[in-house]
Amino acid sequence: MSVNLIQLEVSDEQVATAVAALDQLETALAGLVSLSPDDRRRLTKMGPKSEVFCRQALSVLEQNRQIVPPSLDLPGAQLDLRTLDRLRPLLDRLQRLAERGEDTETALGADLMAFALEGYGLLKVSGKNQGLDGLRKEMGARWAKGRREAAAPPA
Repeated sequence: MSVNLIQLEVSDEQVATAVAALDQLETALAGLVSLSPDDRRRLTKMGPKSEVFCRQALSVLEQNRQIVPPSLDLPGAQLDLRTLDRLRPLLDRLQRLAERGEDTETALGADLMAFALEGYGLLKVSGKNQGLDGLRKEMGARWAKGRREAAAPPA
């Protein structure tokens, strides 16, 4: 039985519009960085509790500039916080859109797999007398298990 979770057609115009919008986003947000997996692991992360701490530290240091040495870049930290506050809503929206895209891809794939499995079942039952046995066997290679080597006897 086909699943048919989604019925969606995306036109060439929709794809072109989306590509143009993505190009515009990439241009507008050209300063976004890409970290290596090692960098991500190595960096100190700011979670929700740490964010409160960071905001308090910035506020206290801003109010007491006399204790801030020139080597501690308070304006740079303030810029980082303003940028984070501006980017967050955009990144949240992009993440929701990406999740919907992934869910749509999963639903389309599930629909296709259900259809293909149902069609393969029909080939197995009805295709023998229709000259389709070779195609069925070719399609069945998807389910073929590789040969397993016999376990070596213990020495």
